[in-house]
Amino acid sequence: MLTQTRREFLKTAGAAGIGASQVLAETRKGNDRQGKENAEAKAQTKKKNSKIRVAQIKVYPDKGEIKANHTKLMKIFKDIEKNHEVDVVVTPEGFLDGYVATEKSVTKDDMVKYAVDPLTSKYTQAISDWGRRNNAWIIYGCARKAADGVFNTALIYNRRGHLVGMYDKVHLQRHDLKYTPGEHLNVYESDFGLFGVMICADRRWPETARTLTLQGARVIFNPTYGMHGDLNLCMMRTRSYENGIFIVFSHPEQSLITGPNGAVVCNNEDKSQTHVVTEIDLSEAPADMSGHIIDRRPDVYKL
Repeated sequence: MLTQTRREFLKTAGAAGIGASQVLAETRKGNDRQGKENAEAKAQTKKKNSKIRVAQIKVYPDKGEIKANHTKLMKIFKDIEKNHEVDVVVTPEGFLDGYVATEKSVTKDDMVKYAVDPLTSKYTQAISDWGRRNNAWIIYGCARKAADGVFNTALIYNRRGHLVGMYDKVHLQRHDLKYTPGEHLNVYESDFGLFGVMICADRRWPETARTLTLQGARVIFNPTYGMHGDLNLCMMRTRSYENGIFIVFSHPEQSLITGPNGAVVCNNEDKSQTHVVTEIDLSEAPADMSGHIIDRRPDVYKL
Protein backbone atom coordinates (compact mmCIF):
# COMPACT_ATOMS: atom_id res chain seq x y z
CA MET A 1 0.00 0.00 0.00
CA LEU A 2 1.09 3.63 -0.48
CA THR A 3 2.35 5.48 2.55
CA GLN A 4 0.51 8.40 4.04
CA THR A 5 3.45 10.68 3.26
CA ARG A 6 3.25 9.89 -0.44
CA ARG A 7 -0.52 10.31 -0.45
CA GLU A 8 -0.18 13.77 1.09
CA PHE A 9 2.47 14.66 -1.48
CA LEU A 10 0.20 13.69 -4.36
CA LYS A 11 -2.66 15.76 -3.00
CA THR A 12 -0.54 18.86 -2.53
CA ALA A 13 2.02 18.69 -5.30
CA GLY A 14 1.43 15.95 -7.87
CA ALA A 15 -2.27 16.71 -8.21
CA ALA A 16 -1.78 20.37 -8.91
CA GLY A 17 -3.30 20.19 -12.38
CA ILE A 18 -0.89 18.65 -14.85
CA GLY A 19 -0.61 20.02 -18.37
CA ALA A 20 -0.63 17.90 -21.51
CA SER A 21 0.75 17.85 -25.02
CA GLN A 22 -2.69 18.07 -26.59
CA VAL A 23 -5.49 20.10 -25.05
CA LEU A 24 -9.17 20.53 -25.64
CA ALA A 25 -9.75 24.25 -25.26
CA GLU A 26 -12.97 25.32 -26.92
CA THR A 27 -13.35 28.56 -24.95
CA ARG A 28 -11.17 31.34 -23.59
CA LYS A 29 -11.74 29.99 -20.12
CA GLY A 30 -10.48 26.60 -21.21
CA ASN A 31 -7.39 28.17 -22.77
CA ASP A 32 -6.63 30.13 -19.60
CA ARG A 33 -7.04 27.03 -17.47
CA GLN A 34 -4.76 24.99 -19.70
CA GLY A 35 -2.13 27.73 -19.64
CA LYS A 36 -2.16 27.60 -15.86
CA GLU A 37 -1.86 23.81 -15.89
CA ASN A 38 1.10 23.91 -18.29
CA ALA A 39 2.87 26.35 -15.98
CA GLU A 40 2.18 24.09 -13.01
CA ALA A 41 3.45 21.09 -14.97
CA LYS A 42 6.75 22.85 -15.65
CA ALA A 43 7.04 23.69 -11.97
CA GLN A 44 6.65 19.99 -11.22
CA THR A 45 9.52 18.94 -13.47
CA LYS A 46 11.97 18.64 -10.59
CA LYS A 47 9.47 16.78 -8.39
CA LYS A 48 8.39 13.96 -10.66
CA ASN A 49 7.14 10.83 -8.99
CA SER A 50 9.05 7.70 -9.80
CA LYS A 51 6.72 4.98 -8.53
CA ILE A 52 3.13 4.84 -9.76
CA ARG A 53 0.33 2.40 -9.05
CA VAL A 54 -1.57 1.40 -12.18
CA ALA A 55 -5.04 -0.17 -12.15
CA GLN A 56 -5.93 -2.20 -15.25
CA ILE A 57 -9.59 -2.97 -15.91
CA LYS A 58 -9.94 -6.64 -16.88
CA VAL A 59 -13.51 -7.45 -17.90
CA TYR A 60 -15.44 -7.68 -21.17
CA PRO A 61 -17.95 -4.93 -21.96
CA ASP A 62 -21.20 -5.78 -23.76
CA LYS A 63 -21.45 -5.08 -27.50
CA GLY A 64 -23.28 -1.83 -28.15
CA GLU A 65 -24.62 -1.51 -24.58
CA ILE A 66 -23.33 1.90 -23.58
CA LYS A 67 -25.43 2.36 -20.44
CA ALA A 68 -24.75 -1.17 -19.17
CA ASN A 69 -21.02 -0.84 -19.85
CA HIS A 70 -20.86 2.45 -18.00
CA THR A 71 -22.66 0.91 -15.02
CA LYS A 72 -20.27 -2.06 -15.08
CA LEU A 73 -17.23 0.20 -15.18
CA MET A 74 -18.42 2.46 -12.38
CA LYS A 75 -18.98 -0.59 -10.18
CA ILE A 76 -15.36 -1.63 -10.75
CA PHE A 77 -14.22 1.94 -10.10
CA LYS A 78 -16.11 1.83 -6.82
CA ASP A 79 -14.20 -1.30 -5.84
CA ILE A 80 -10.91 0.35 -6.74
CA GLU A 81 -11.83 3.44 -4.74
CA LYS A 82 -12.67 1.31 -1.72
CA ASN A 83 -9.61 -0.92 -1.74
CA HIS A 84 -6.74 0.90 -3.45
CA GLU A 85 -4.93 4.17 -3.90
CA VAL A 86 -3.96 4.40 -7.56
CA ASP A 87 -2.25 6.88 -9.85
CA VAL A 88 -3.52 5.69 -13.24
CA VAL A 89 -6.50 3.63 -14.39
CA VAL A 90 -6.51 2.05 -17.86
CA THR A 91 -9.59 0.47 -19.46
CA PRO A 92 -9.64 -1.92 -22.44
CA GLU A 93 -10.14 -0.54 -25.94
CA GLY A 94 -13.62 0.76 -26.78
CA PHE A 95 -14.99 -0.11 -23.36
CA LEU A 96 -17.96 2.26 -23.39
CA ASP A 97 -19.43 0.95 -26.67
CA GLY A 98 -18.14 -2.61 -26.17
CA TYR A 99 -15.92 -2.29 -29.25
CA VAL A 100 -19.03 -2.79 -31.34
CA ALA A 101 -17.11 -2.28 -34.60
CA THR A 102 -16.30 -6.00 -34.65
CA GLU A 103 -19.98 -6.83 -35.24
CA LYS A 104 -20.68 -7.57 -38.91
CA SER A 105 -24.21 -6.19 -38.56
CA VAL A 106 -22.83 -2.77 -37.59
CA THR A 107 -21.89 -0.59 -40.56
CA LYS A 108 -19.61 2.41 -40.68
CA ASP A 109 -22.68 4.67 -40.77
CA ASP A 110 -24.05 2.91 -37.69
CA MET A 111 -20.99 3.75 -35.60
CA VAL A 112 -22.25 7.22 -34.74
CA LYS A 113 -25.05 5.62 -32.68
CA TYR A 114 -22.45 4.13 -30.36
CA ALA A 115 -20.17 7.16 -30.14
CA VAL A 116 -20.12 10.00 -27.62
CA ASP A 117 -18.98 13.59 -27.56
CA PRO A 118 -16.52 13.68 -24.63
CA LEU A 119 -17.32 17.31 -23.91
CA THR A 120 -21.04 16.73 -23.36
CA SER A 121 -21.49 13.06 -22.47
CA LYS A 122 -22.85 12.23 -19.01
CA TYR A 123 -20.77 9.06 -19.08
CA THR A 124 -17.46 10.83 -19.63
CA GLN A 125 -18.45 13.41 -17.00
CA ALA A 126 -18.83 10.61 -14.46
CA ILE A 127 -15.35 9.33 -15.36
CA SER A 128 -13.96 12.83 -14.95
CA ASP A 129 -15.61 13.20 -11.55
CA TRP A 130 -14.19 9.88 -10.34
CA GLY A 131 -10.69 10.79 -11.44
CA ARG A 132 -10.83 14.14 -9.68
CA ARG A 133 -12.26 12.61 -6.50
CA ASN A 134 -9.57 9.92 -6.43
CA ASN A 135 -6.67 12.05 -7.61
CA ALA A 136 -5.98 9.64 -10.50
CA TRP A 137 -5.24 9.77 -14.19
CA ILE A 138 -7.63 7.78 -16.41
CA ILE A 139 -7.05 6.33 -19.89
CA TYR A 140 -10.58 5.59 -21.08
CA GLY A 141 -11.51 3.68 -24.25
CA CYS A 142 -14.58 4.73 -26.25
CA ALA A 143 -15.94 5.52 -29.69
CA ARG A 144 -15.66 9.28 -30.10
CA LYS A 145 -18.05 11.35 -32.17
CA ALA A 146 -16.52 14.26 -34.14
CA ALA A 147 -17.34 16.41 -37.15
CA ASP A 148 -15.03 14.36 -39.36
CA GLY A 149 -16.21 10.92 -38.29
CA VAL A 150 -16.14 8.42 -35.44
CA PHE A 151 -12.77 7.63 -33.88
CA ASN A 152 -11.50 4.71 -31.81
CA THR A 153 -10.27 6.86 -28.95
CA ALA A 154 -8.53 6.76 -25.61
CA LEU A 155 -9.61 9.79 -23.59
CA ILE A 156 -6.94 11.06 -21.21
CA TYR A 157 -8.03 12.64 -17.92
CA ASN A 158 -5.57 14.12 -15.45
CA ARG A 159 -5.75 14.07 -11.65
CA ARG A 160 -8.06 17.09 -11.67
CA GLY A 161 -10.51 15.30 -13.91
CA HIS A 162 -9.66 17.53 -16.87
CA LEU A 163 -9.72 16.03 -20.36
CA VAL A 164 -6.17 16.85 -21.45
CA GLY A 165 -5.78 14.62 -24.48
CA MET A 166 -7.50 12.33 -26.96
CA TYR A 167 -5.50 9.62 -28.67
CA ASP A 168 -7.17 8.19 -31.78
CA LYS A 169 -6.09 4.76 -33.04
CA VAL A 170 -3.72 5.27 -35.95
CA HIS A 171 -3.41 1.83 -37.56
CA LEU A 172 -6.75 0.60 -38.91
CA GLN A 173 -7.46 -2.77 -40.54
CA ARG A 174 -10.54 -4.86 -41.27
CA HIS A 175 -13.40 -3.90 -38.91
CA ASP A 176 -11.48 -0.85 -37.68
CA LEU A 177 -12.00 0.72 -41.10
CA LYS A 178 -15.40 1.71 -39.74
CA TYR A 179 -13.51 4.38 -37.77
CA THR A 180 -11.70 7.47 -38.99
CA PRO A 181 -7.93 6.99 -38.53
CA GLY A 182 -5.97 9.04 -36.02
CA GLU A 183 -3.30 11.43 -37.21
CA HIS A 184 -0.85 11.83 -34.32
CA LEU A 185 1.44 10.05 -31.88
CA ASN A 186 1.76 12.60 -29.09
CA VAL A 187 3.21 12.28 -25.63
CA TYR A 188 1.60 13.81 -22.55
CA GLU A 189 3.11 15.65 -19.59
CA SER A 190 2.31 14.36 -16.12
CA ASP A 191 3.57 14.45 -12.55
CA PHE A 192 5.34 11.12 -13.28
CA GLY A 193 6.93 12.31 -16.51
CA LEU A 194 6.06 12.00 -20.16
CA PHE A 195 3.88 9.10 -21.27
CA GLY A 196 2.37 7.83 -24.50
CA VAL A 197 -0.80 6.01 -25.52
CA MET A 198 -1.38 3.48 -28.29
CA ILE A 199 -4.47 1.38 -28.95
CA CYS A 200 -4.53 -2.36 -29.63
CA ALA A 201 -3.05 -3.11 -33.08
CA ASP A 202 -0.90 0.04 -32.96
CA ARG A 203 1.57 -2.10 -31.00
CA ARG A 204 2.27 -4.32 -34.04
CA TRP A 205 4.20 -1.55 -35.76
CA PRO A 206 7.56 -0.90 -34.05
CA GLU A 207 7.42 2.70 -35.25
CA THR A 208 4.58 3.42 -32.82
CA ALA A 209 6.44 2.68 -29.61
CA ARG A 210 9.71 4.03 -30.99
CA THR A 211 8.13 7.35 -31.98
CA LEU A 212 6.68 7.80 -28.48
CA THR A 213 9.96 6.79 -26.85
CA LEU A 214 11.97 9.25 -28.94
CA GLN A 215 9.70 11.97 -27.60
CA GLY A 216 10.61 11.00 -24.04
CA ALA A 217 7.87 8.58 -22.96
CA ARG A 218 8.95 6.20 -20.19
CA VAL A 219 5.64 4.32 -20.16
CA ILE A 220 3.05 3.63 -22.86
CA PHE A 221 -0.53 2.81 -21.90
CA ASN A 222 -2.07 0.35 -24.36
CA PRO A 223 -5.86 -0.16 -24.16
CA THR A 224 -6.78 -3.16 -26.30
CA TYR A 225 -9.53 -5.64 -27.08
CA GLY A 226 -8.21 -8.02 -29.71
CA MET A 227 -5.24 -10.38 -29.77
CA HIS A 228 -3.64 -11.49 -26.53
CA GLY A 229 -1.75 -14.54 -25.30
CA ASP A 230 1.73 -15.93 -26.08
CA LEU A 231 2.39 -14.08 -29.35
CA ASN A 232 1.31 -10.81 -27.81
CA LEU A 233 3.49 -11.47 -24.76
CA CYS A 234 6.54 -11.86 -27.00
CA MET A 235 5.62 -8.70 -28.89
CA MET A 236 5.17 -6.58 -25.76
CA ARG A 237 8.40 -7.82 -24.21
CA THR A 238 10.21 -6.93 -27.43
CA ARG A 239 8.64 -3.47 -27.69
CA SER A 240 9.63 -2.71 -24.09
CA TYR A 241 13.15 -4.09 -24.47
CA GLU A 242 14.01 -2.40 -27.76
CA ASN A 243 12.89 0.97 -26.40
CA GLY A 244 13.79 0.67 -22.72
CA ILE A 245 10.27 1.51 -21.50
CA PHE A 246 7.27 0.11 -19.64
CA ILE A 247 4.19 -0.93 -21.60
CA VAL A 248 0.85 -1.32 -19.82
CA PHE A 249 -1.31 -3.63 -21.96
CA SER A 250 -4.94 -3.69 -20.79
CA HIS A 251 -7.20 -6.35 -22.31
CA PRO A 252 -10.51 -7.78 -21.04
CA GLU A 253 -8.77 -11.12 -20.41
CA GLN A 254 -5.21 -10.03 -19.68
CA SER A 255 -3.53 -7.36 -17.61
CA LEU A 256 0.06 -7.34 -18.84
CA ILE A 257 2.93 -5.01 -17.99
CA THR A 258 6.37 -5.42 -19.54
CA GLY A 259 9.48 -3.62 -18.35
CA PRO A 260 12.48 -1.84 -19.90
CA ASN A 261 14.65 -4.95 -19.77
CA GLY A 262 11.99 -7.07 -21.46
CA ALA A 263 10.87 -8.72 -18.25
CA VAL A 264 7.24 -9.43 -17.41
CA VAL A 265 6.21 -7.24 -14.49
CA CYS A 266 2.58 -8.39 -14.40
CA ASN A 267 0.68 -10.98 -16.42
CA ASN A 268 -2.72 -11.60 -14.86
CA GLU A 269 -5.29 -13.72 -16.74
CA ASP A 270 -7.43 -14.63 -13.73
CA LYS A 271 -11.02 -14.44 -14.97
CA SER A 272 -12.33 -13.94 -11.44
CA GLN A 273 -10.63 -10.55 -11.14
CA THR A 274 -12.16 -7.43 -12.67
CA HIS A 275 -9.08 -5.29 -12.14
CA VAL A 276 -5.40 -5.61 -11.28
CA VAL A 277 -3.25 -3.03 -9.47
CA THR A 278 0.52 -3.01 -10.03
CA GLU A 279 3.23 -0.62 -8.90
CA ILE A 280 5.98 0.24 -11.38
CA ASP A 281 9.10 2.31 -10.87
CA LEU A 282 9.64 4.59 -13.84
CA SER A 283 13.18 5.39 -12.75
CA GLU A 284 13.99 1.99 -14.27
CA ALA A 285 12.94 3.33 -17.68
CA PRO A 286 15.47 6.01 -18.60
CA ALA A 287 13.62 6.93 -21.81
CA ASP A 288 16.10 8.49 -24.26
CA MET A 289 19.04 7.66 -21.99
CA SER A 290 18.91 3.90 -22.68
CA GLY A 291 21.42 2.14 -24.92
CA HIS A 292 18.99 1.14 -27.64
CA ILE A 293 17.99 4.78 -28.05
CA ILE A 294 21.28 6.65 -27.68
CA ASP A 295 23.19 4.08 -29.76
CA ARG A 296 20.84 4.32 -32.72
CA ARG A 297 22.36 4.96 -36.19
CA PRO A 298 19.76 7.07 -38.00
CA ASP A 299 22.50 8.12 -40.41
CA VAL A 300 22.42 4.62 -41.94
CA TYR A 301 18.70 3.90 -41.58
CA LYS A 302 17.91 4.82 -45.17
CA LEU A 303 15.87 3.14 -47.89
